[in-house]
Amino acid sequence: MIAMTLAQAATAMSGDLRDATDDIVLDTVVTDSREAGPGALFIAVVGETHDGHDHVPAALGAGCVAAVVSRPVPGPHILVDDTVAAAGRLARAVIDRCEDLQVVALTGSSGKTSTKDLLKVVLSAAAPTVAPQGSFNNELGLPRTVFEVTSATRYLVAEMGARGTGHIAYLCTIAPPDVAMALNVGQAHLSEFGSRDGIAKAKSEIVAALGSDGVAVLNADDPRVMGMAAKAPGRIITFGQSAGADVRITALDLDDGRPVVTLAHGGEEVVIRPDLYGEHQAFNMAAAVAAAVALDLDFVAAAEALQSVRLDSRWRMEVDTSADGVTVINDAYNANPESMGAGLRALAAMGRGKRTWAVLGEMRELGPTSAAEHDAIGRLCVRLNISRLIAVGAGAKSIHMGAAHEGSWGDESMTVDTVEQAIDVLQAQVQPGDVVLVKASRAVGLERVAQALLAVRP
Repeated sequence: MIAMTLAQAATAMSGDLRDATDDIVLDTVVTDSREAGPGALFIAVVGETHDGHDHVPAALGAGCVAAVVSRPVPGPHILVDDTVAAAGRLARAVIDRCEDLQVVALTGSSGKTSTKDLLKVVLSAAAPTVAPQGSFNNELGLPRTVFEVTSATRYLVAEMGARGTGHIAYLCTIAPPDVAMALNVGQAHLSEFGSRDGIAKAKSEIVAALGSDGVAVLNADDPRVMGMAAKAPGRIITFGQSAGADVRITALDLDDGRPVVTLAHGGEEVVIRPDLYGEHQAFNMAAAVAAAVALDLDFVAAAEALQSVRLDSRWRMEVDTSADGVTVINDAYNANPESMGAGLRALAAMGRGKRTWAVLGEMRELGPTSAAEHDAIGRLCVRLNISRLIAVGAGAKSIHMGAAHEGSWGDESMTVDTVEQAIDVLQAQVQPGDVVLVKASRAVGLERVAQALLAVRP
């Protein structure tokens, strides 16, 4: 973290420093008392099921120099009106102290976290880079990422999610972007926004937050994303398969499910063979390289940095093989119609000549289109000739119905009520050489299916 005294931190957070020595220098900031240690500042967050104020004594006992609280507590503390908002103000103060830091912010309905991981690889090849762990993309996750910035950091990757209008605009006040990336406009959180146009409006806040020297990186293949160009105050770099894209995918093949991608820019071409699965990763790679171009980094070096790349974040097209030869694709972190379709197409490509299983759960927050979108996924399973489909939970039954209406019959498609029932079916019927995709919205917990298959089976 950038060096800062308690007094400076209190001023940045508009807080009142109490019972503390104001010239103590902070080493780091934590929001989990289990991560507390000497020199840390503990921010007490009030959640739905826990209250960080209850853990202040433990944090101070572990060596924290003070706590950030919204009500007085014993011991050294900074009293603020709202601890999450205060964390955002402190994060902005950190960024303001870093004159050479460039912020690359990205948003999209799908692919944010994968692209974030790819960006970290590309930018780290050029200079010290900080990027979020997992999906730290909200009003608390973004500050937690910013607190990892040091005086040596040149690039900060800021993943920005939204569940309503104004959310991204707020995140951009914490980390004002030098490069703003819009990956796509899909149907994730459709129930929150009401329409895809509503989603596009919310996502466009990331472009509107740019200064006149900022660069917008836009998906040339997505009309709603390209509609954001009108809000860009400066330069625009595009990516995709469209003929006019600045960073263009000129060829895309699959090798046992792994994309082989040719990217072109400025008369140069690079063929990339990443250690990733699914053709959708080609677009994430193109986006990451386009961001590098926006930062005036060398195109060829940026593209070459992605050779044999693997993703850091868990449960996103994470491929493993069990001891008895079953290939498991764990993509259980989240799901929406676009990412579900991408996962199924990857399964079909990886499973050519083999028996394939799609173990699918509910895609949540789709609003009134939910039944139709789940039905469409079931139909897609049949069209892709997926061998077996297991729809898990009441919210996923429309997937099974769609498959049945499209032409699946007998035991090719089935529905079960619980994750445990799905595991029982698979452990009884999966054979060596089978390929199994596990995917659903995070709350369904389908990662347990993948974990069971990769364990020693009865």
